[in-house]
Amino acid sequence: QVQLVESGGGLVQAGGSLKLSCAASGRTFSSYAMGWFRQAPGKERDFVAAFSRSGVFTYYADSVKGRFTISRDNAKNTVYLQMHSLKPEDTAVYYCAARYSSGSSYSPDNYDYWGQGTQVTVSS
Repeated sequence: QVQLVESGGGLVQAGGSLKLSCAASGRTFSSYAMGWFRQAPGKERDFVAAFSRSGVFTYYADSVKGRFTISRDNAKNTVYLQMHSLKPEDTAVYYCAARYSSGSSYSPDNYDYWGQGTQVTVSS
């Protein structure tokens, strides 16, 4: 079992930056592939960024490439999402997720554990 707790969301003006954190507890953190997803009101949960199962590779949605960076600190059992040049369309609830399987990093269906989410609002 893995428990995930996100933090760092908030209200920011367009062009600003935020850094989200996801603290994990439970089973060995380094054994899991970690990812970030987001969900805007009335929309599906979309992939944002993730590590590969090996932790070596990173993947990003086209909409955030060059602006967002995923990172992790295994010693702190924490994964981060640094967001720069934020746009109003980035407004959503951001979720941290963990998976043990070797499936696609992009599909939320492949993730076993989810945090409660943190709201990010970008004003224009």
